Amino acid sequence: MPNPKHKLSRARRDKRRTSKSKITPPGLSVCPQCHEPKRPHYTCLNCGTYKGNAVIAVEES
Repeated sequence: MPNPKHKLSRARRDKRRTSKSKITPPGLSVCPQCHEPKRPHYTCLNCGTYKGNAVIAVEES
C-alpha cells in the first residue's frame, strides 16, 4: 500500500471533507388531491392518497 510522503495539515484534510457533510433538504412536490407539499413517490400523509388511490386511512380532525 502506498503511504503519503508528507503530512497533510488538519485544515487541508478538513477542507476536503466539508463537501460531503453538506445536507440538502429533500425535494418536495405538490399532492394533486389536497395540494399539500409531499415527498415525490411517497403517500401523502395529509390525505392518504398515492397516484389518486386511497392507500391509508387518515383521521379527520
